[in-house]
Amino acid sequence: MTTVAQALAAARRRLPANEARLLLGHVLARPAEWMLAHDDEAVAGEALRSFAALAARRAAGEPVAYLVGHREFHGRDFAVSPAVLIPRPETELLVERALAIVEPDVPAAVLDLGTGSGCIAITLACERPSARVAAADIAPAALAVAEANAQRHGANVRFVASDWFAALGGELFDLVVANPPYVALGDPHLTAGDLRYEPGSALASGIDGLDSIRAIIEAAPGHLVDGGWLLLEHGYDQAEAVRSLLECAGFAHIGQWRDLAGIVRVSGGRSTFGR
Repeated sequence: MTTVAQALAAARRRLPANEARLLLGHVLARPAEWMLAHDDEAVAGEALRSFAALAARRAAGEPVAYLVGHREFHGRDFAVSPAVLIPRPETELLVERALAIVEPDVPAAVLDLGTGSGCIAITLACERPSARVAAADIAPAALAVAEANAQRHGANVRFVASDWFAALGGELFDLVVANPPYVALGDPHLTAGDLRYEPGSALASGIDGLDSIRAIIEAAPGHLVDGGWLLLEHGYDQAEAVRSLLECAGFAHIGQWRDLAGIVRVSGGRSTFGR
């Protein structure tokens, strides 16, 4: 007989303790608190084999979020798959800045570009139920994940298959948000750690990592109301370049905000295009 404590001890030879607990909890459908209180419980053979297989996959580098099929973001749990980028804590800054712009009970039109799992759009729709939230992604598999997440959370989000703004015609928005690909092609991080398993199209964008950001900033003026905002997440070393792109596109009131690590991670500006 193998107990919970013994199974975790064996896995900790290859994995951090928190990851081992998360994977075993997933297999047993039990929270970490239960395993601490019942560490002498037996783990059935089939569950033990499933846990060992997951532990081996994690030891080989596969992301925990893909192994368990979900990741927490801004207080909600989102389903994820290898079709979408895994939600990251730093992206919560983008959501916080968006919530500061979209006032409660105001029917603002909001667009999330490159929605992936839908975590940004769905969070905004849940936190600002009066807003009219749309979410666009070019990948059908990503939209399927996002739509399932919206249904799970009861979020009123309109999903659109679109290459950035391409399928949105002349629609105008009060706020456009995006966490686009911003890693430079050839960056060694793309071939290391969890990034090896995430969709490359959601990570890399051109030689300097700015191709998608350039495309969004260039097209955004045609899809913002006068005074509307564009907010973008970007790389740790791209703040100056993104500010310059926003200025050249005619945005005003440009702001840049730091994440919890003190890194400028979100930049944005307000349209002054005189519609």
